[in-house]
Amino acid sequence: MSRSHRSRSSAYSVLAAAALCLAMAGVVIAQAQPPQGQPPQGQRAGAPPQGQPPQGQRAGGPPQRQRPTRKQVLFWGEMTGGGGYHDSVNAAMVAIYKLGKDTGLFDVTIRTDSQLVTKQKLTVNADGRDWPVGRNLDDFDAIFFYGMRELPLTQQQMTDLISFVKDDGKGFVAAHTADTAFQRFPEFGEMMGSTYDGHPWNRVKAQVAVVDPAFPAMKGLPATFDFEDEMYQVKDFSWEKSRVLLNLNTAGLDMKNPNVHRGENDFPQAWARMHGNGRVFVCGFGHDATVWERPDVQTMWLEAIKWALKLTDADVTPRPMPKK
Repeated sequence: MSRSHRSRSSAYSVLAAAALCLAMAGVVIAQAQPPQGQPPQGQRAGAPPQGQPPQGQRAGGPPQRQRPTRKQVLFWGEMTGGGGYHDSVNAAMVAIYKLGKDTGLFDVTIRTDSQLVTKQKLTVNADGRDWPVGRNLDDFDAIFFYGMRELPLTQQQMTDLISFVKDDGKGFVAAHTADTAFQRFPEFGEMMGSTYDGHPWNRVKAQVAVVDPAFPAMKGLPATFDFEDEMYQVKDFSWEKSRVLLNLNTAGLDMKNPNVHRGENDFPQAWARMHGNGRVFVCGFGHDATVWERPDVQTMWLEAIKWALKLTDADVTPRPMPKK
C-alpha cells in the first residue's frame, strides 16, 4: 500500500472514530438538506417523514379504514342451508352490484357466507397479537338478502342482525327464497313479517296487482301485469302489520289445490314495513335468472334499496286487505 493510501486510510479511521464518539455522546450529525420542496434522500414525494406511520395508520398497527362517502350495501347470497340451489342468485348479484355502480348511490359488497353478519370485531392472530381484519355489520347501511333455509348462523349473529335493523335503523331488502330462511329463529320471521308456506302452483304465469302505486318501488310498474315466476305463499302474515305493495290475482289459478292455505286474492308478493327503527322490504320475485334481467324488476329493486337506505321516503302504515 502506498504512503498516500495509508494517509487517507488513517484519516478515514480518525473521522469514523470521531463520529462514533459524537454519536455515543448524543450529538446528532446533521445531514445535508435537500433543496426546498424536495423530499430527503431515500424518501419519495408525498411520503410521511421517516419513522412516522402513513396517514390513517397508527404506529405499529395496520391501516385504519376510512368510512366511504357512499352508502354501503352487503349483498348476502347464500344457498348452503339445504333445499334446491337457485342459479338465479348469480344473476341477482350481478344486477344489484351493477345498480349500485351505475347510479353511484351505493357500493355493494358481495358475500356468499355469513362471516360479516356480526357486530363483533373480527380479528386474526399474527405475531402473538390480535389484528382487526375484514368488516362487520357496523360498516354497512343495508343488507340485500337472497338466502335459503337454515343457513349456518349463530344465535349471537342473529341477535346482531336483528339489532342492525331494529336498533341501528339500517335497511333489510329480501328476495325470493329469503322467506324460507332461518325458521329456527322466530325473531327473523317477525322482522320479515312472514314465514314461508310453499308455492302451491310452482312456477306459474299469473296476474299481479300493484296495491300501493305511491311507494317508490312500484312507480315503474303498471297497475296490473302478467308475471311468470315461482309465486310464494306466506304464513304468519297480516295485512294489519305490513304495507302490502304487490298482490297476486288468484283468478284463473287452481284455488282447490290442497297446498293452498290462503283465500282468494290474499297472496301478497311484496310488502314494506318498519321493524323498530329500520326499514324492511320483501319481494318473492326472482326464481329465474331472466327475472333479474328485466328493466322493470331492476327498477323495483333499485327503488327498494334506496328506500331501505333512507334515500327516499314513503308511507308504510299497514292497511287492511281490500274488500272483494
